[in-house]
Amino acid sequence: MQAREISPKLRELIHLASSLEPALATRLEEIWRWIKDIKSGSLTQKKFLMGFLLELIKDTEFWLELKVLTDDERQLFFNQIAPTVRYWYEYLFPKWFKERDLKFYIWKQKLRSGEFEREDGTLIESIASEIKSREGTFVQRYVADFSMATDIIVSSNTGKPLCVQVTSMADEFSHQKYEDWKHTLQGWKIERGIFVSYNPAKYEFVIQLVNLVWHNSNHLAEAKYLKFSF
Repeated sequence: MQAREISPKLRELIHLASSLEPALATRLEEIWRWIKDIKSGSLTQKKFLMGFLLELIKDTEFWLELKVLTDDERQLFFNQIAPTVRYWYEYLFPKWFKERDLKFYIWKQKLRSGEFEREDGTLIESIASEIKSREGTFVQRYVADFSMATDIIVSSNTGKPLCVQVTSMADEFSHQKYEDWKHTLQGWKIERGIFVSYNPAKYEFVIQLVNLVWHNSNHLAEAKYLKFSF
């Protein structure tokens, strides 16, 4: 999709959502008003903003397709898809557009101004690749990152979805960031998560980290938010 098509597409989705899911229409309207005056050329140059908008459009289209299914049809579909994908569409995505997002005004400004950078992008890609090689599943979303302090949602092939946050901040300085992370997850009623601080010079720990994620996907109890350091 080209940048010039974004605004009209959002208007189309707002119209569709207004009868099917008014809360989603309201959130889309807010985002449309936020970006409608950005020229296409400028929008194209803002790769993370474009990435977010394209992801949002895709998620909205998918959600609206789910919305028109009967309850039985929707349940059958959810039973057939990856647990992380189900968790996103059945729980986190609707939670985001139905509830107040306390961080929304902050990350909107950063995205629009071009301040946002995915500092841990290469690491997250390595984690996702290793998870996939083990036949696990993962989901990455800008909204999860921006609003829910979650870099990646992962699941082993037999486990449950687990929200993971990684930071290159040294362990001895990361306590407050961990507390903020835990508070954010609890605010969104996310029941399980792990927080990992790592040394960027030691990428060999990826296998260890994935082993950790794999284990906790299977075994971590609800209302648990664990902190690790590599």
